[in-house]
Amino acid sequence: MDQFIVRPLFGDDGVVGPLTFTNAALWMLVAVLMATLLFVVGTRGRSIVPTRVQSIAELAYGFVHKMVEDVSGKDGLKFFPYIFTLFIFIVFSNFLGLIPGAFTSTSHIAVTAVLAVAVFLTVTIVGFVKNGAGFLGLFWVTSAPLPLRPILALIEIISYFVRPVSHSIRLAGNMMAGHAVIKVFAAFAPLILMSTIGLAVTPLSILAITAMYGLEILVAFIQAYVFTILTCVYLKDALHPHH
Repeated sequence: MDQFIVRPLFGDDGVVGPLTFTNAALWMLVAVLMATLLFVVGTRGRSIVPTRVQSIAELAYGFVHKMVEDVSGKDGLKFFPYIFTLFIFIVFSNFLGLIPGAFTSTSHIAVTAVLAVAVFLTVTIVGFVKNGAGFLGLFWVTSAPLPLRPILALIEIISYFVRPVSHSIRLAGNMMAGHAVIKVFAAFAPLILMSTIGLAVTPLSILAITAMYGLEILVAFIQAYVFTILTCVYLKDALHPHH
């Protein structure tokens, strides 16, 4: 499907190299620019009576701050800037992808995998730095009967290393699936120009596209929320491995 193809913006050879500026890079840059405009330019005045833009920025800040504090605890607030940056980047990338003709960078596993691996490495390093060898207690289920603990430990280790895979695939898969379904319904829209059956099919396809687009608006936010709250959960495990 051409809407998911990564293409170079300059040059006619179509070859994408390590330093090639592509449509994916462009829309990720746009997401960063939009976030900068919202949180730097939009809040520059810091009015006591906030403008609409400042209100949106403050609501987003408070929403993520409360999420980090509730899930990871007060110890996790020192990582709030990182988690907040993740959330905002994913939200803007998801919503920008809903613009007709835009590119959804979060529908590519290459992008979401980098985000997920960064979270995995950060959480693992924090866990060992804060707890030392005690971080390994995360894999030793003390509440289970002793004969079962080695088996559960193996399961916990496998589950831990699968985290970046599930973390990245969940976001990319959901973003790709919704756009693909819209594309399928859109293929039926021109039937009204080709046959009489299109008189019935085309209105239904347009209705389905509208419904899916509305659902995708909800999914765009929910997937950013899910990615962020899972990051908070993983951080909680690193900060408090014995809880």
